[in-house]
Amino acid sequence: MITVHHLENSRSLRIVWMLEELGVEYRIKHYKRDSKTMLAPAELREIHPLGKSPVITDDDTVVAESGAIIEYLANRYGAPQWVIPASDPRWLQERYWLHYAEGSLMPLLVMKLIFSHIPRSPMPFFVKPVAKGISGKVIGSFINPQLRTQLDVINQHLSEHTWFTGNELSSADIMMSFPLQAASARADIDALPAIKRFLEQMEARPAYQRAVESAGPLTPMG
Repeated sequence: MITVHHLENSRSLRIVWMLEELGVEYRIKHYKRDSKTMLAPAELREIHPLGKSPVITDDDTVVAESGAIIEYLANRYGAPQWVIPASDPRWLQERYWLHYAEGSLMPLLVMKLIFSHIPRSPMPFFVKPVAKGISGKVIGSFINPQLRTQLDVINQHLSEHTWFTGNELSSADIMMSFPLQAASARADIDALPAIKRFLEQMEARPAYQRAVESAGPLTPMG
């Protein structure tokens, strides 16, 4: 039996979605974020020493990191659709987007979230204008332009493909779901019609809807 150690409003929703798409039996153990820090509770360290989510246990096997979990599930439980052979041209696209999600896009989104929070953090009143100015400069001159470039590239790719690797859902789509949902809360999604279409078709899938029923929906953090 697979157990998903699910932190509310987190990346682990996409793991539940993957399991629903695969039709694999699982159970969810829910964890609440600390109301002040919004961090994961200490109990998660009993499962994995980093104390972060997502993490799954499959009998005695512990698997952490979204990409590793998704590849593990695809290779162990997936039908041929989920295991693209290296000889298939789609294989490289799948590998690229699997790693891109957390390697390129999510760091920018996390940086934007952190720098947006800095001016609202407790600090001496005379420091606040400086902190606000620095944060605004970093967001405006570095993060937003970089983020816009990346979203434009993704939007162009999705304007040419139904899913990230072509006409069929793949592990790449599962991985890209969370950063694009996070980006949609911080960007003008109407100006990115292919990304908007991708999110709508993803959220319309019965397996995704079952995942939300089991794990709870994502809500914007910021």
